[in-house]
Amino acid sequence: MKTDFIIDNQYLSHTQLREIFHERRRIKPGETALQRTEAAYRFLQRKIHESETPVYGINTGFGSLARVKIQPGNLQLLQENLVRSHACGTGDMLDADMVRLMLLLKIITLAKGYSGIQVSTLQRLIDFYNHDIIPVVYENGSLGASGDLAPLAHLALPLIGEGEVHFQGQIRPAAEVLEAMHWEPVRLEAKEGLALLNGTQFMTALGLMNLWKAQKLDLLADRIAAVSLEAYDARIEPFDEVVQNIRPYPGQAETARRIRTQLAESPIIHRPKKHVQDPYSFRCVPQVHGAVKDAIDYVARTFEVEINAVTDNPIIDMENDRILSGGNFHGEPLAMASDMLAIAVSEMANISERRTYRLISGKRELPAYLTPKPGLNSGLMIPQYMAASLVNQNKQLAVPNSTDSIESSNGQEDHVSMGANSALKTRRILRNTQTVLAVELLTAMQALHFRKLSPSPATRTFLEPFRKAVPFLEHDEILYKHIRKVDELLESQMNTPD
Repeated sequence: MKTDFIIDNQYLSHTQLREIFHERRRIKPGETALQRTEAAYRFLQRKIHESETPVYGINTGFGSLARVKIQPGNLQLLQENLVRSHACGTGDMLDADMVRLMLLLKIITLAKGYSGIQVSTLQRLIDFYNHDIIPVVYENGSLGASGDLAPLAHLALPLIGEGEVHFQGQIRPAAEVLEAMHWEPVRLEAKEGLALLNGTQFMTALGLMNLWKAQKLDLLADRIAAVSLEAYDARIEPFDEVVQNIRPYPGQAETARRIRTQLAESPIIHRPKKHVQDPYSFRCVPQVHGAVKDAIDYVARTFEVEINAVTDNPIIDMENDRILSGGNFHGEPLAMASDMLAIAVSEMANISERRTYRLISGKRELPAYLTPKPGLNSGLMIPQYMAASLVNQNKQLAVPNSTDSIESSNGQEDHVSMGANSALKTRRILRNTQTVLAVELLTAMQALHFRKLSPSPATRTFLEPFRKAVPFLEHDEILYKHIRKVDELLESQMNTPD
């Protein structure tokens, strides 16, 4: 049994977070986190009672209503009203696992002690996480500035006994689950509703899941490209170490290294060639896949900063005896990173589909559409159509969201990041790209059958589960089942540990 993970304001890498999350380790607050949370709460309470100076979101309204002063007797109602009124998400219900990651990220940021919440509120969030009581959250509604207000409002609703939760395989009213656990609803005090709603935890959670999937797809894309190189009887010279050293992008070098490793013992690749050069989709795999890797690395660095950031507003600056109103909730860094990831993964699909197209084109001693009897059989003609359709979708979806802004809150929030929408569309691009890669792999496996020589031992090992599941196609068959099977096997490989 794994030990509890202590959250105590330490720096967490995104790989550490992934391990804690995927291993479903229970969490508990450390002494430093508890002490800072309690101290910030007492500091805030003292400030409220000592001064009548308006402090945004504590004794004022929200957004453009910041000019409205709230009487001391209504501060609790103010926070509860905030949660209720902002819980207006629409669209599909988020997967419970995604919301679980949101919950973990919210706990990490609040435990840093800059938000002025009660220790009991922090502990209740931890209780939800440890007992797998996961709020129902909807995917649409965040502008990515002032944080992810609507999604985080749905995350917070069950704390006060409202909204719904995933619990023991069912969706149940939060009040019913609290009663079953013998827990009283949290009574939100000054600023607590704002602390729960301000933040980037929706953008960050979805962005991290996208990042982790992109890293897995990147590895599979290299392996599949190597299979296609053998199937197309391509040349190995473009992957030579010297070529990479004189243009030393890290991703390019790593891509070429992976390809060289997989094809090191390939009889097909290392035999004499009639052709002098290959098309770009084969010859430039290091440059294109490498650029994707470098983009993924940038995205990883950005999201790692966000894991460890305080994105609340205002913040409690106990060391300097201040309450500061700032803009750490603004999702611009995440929006740009998600947009870059969307573009990078779209290019992964783009070049993959081009390799598929080349493999079915009846060249390099391969039959048209990779069927023994073209004409009577259409072979793998139409899977390439489907891949091209998904690539077209990706190209449209990859238009950056971060370059758009629509002002809200009567102009008070006059520039927003649209980071949540960027993360949502990137998730769809990743799904499309996985299917495009599945089509390439299906096509490359079929093409390899027509080669007199066997592929490399590494390729044979990689292909073994796919070969067992999908036969060589002697004649036309219903193909969606084969595509789906390859797709499912890719998904299963992505869910294995690194």
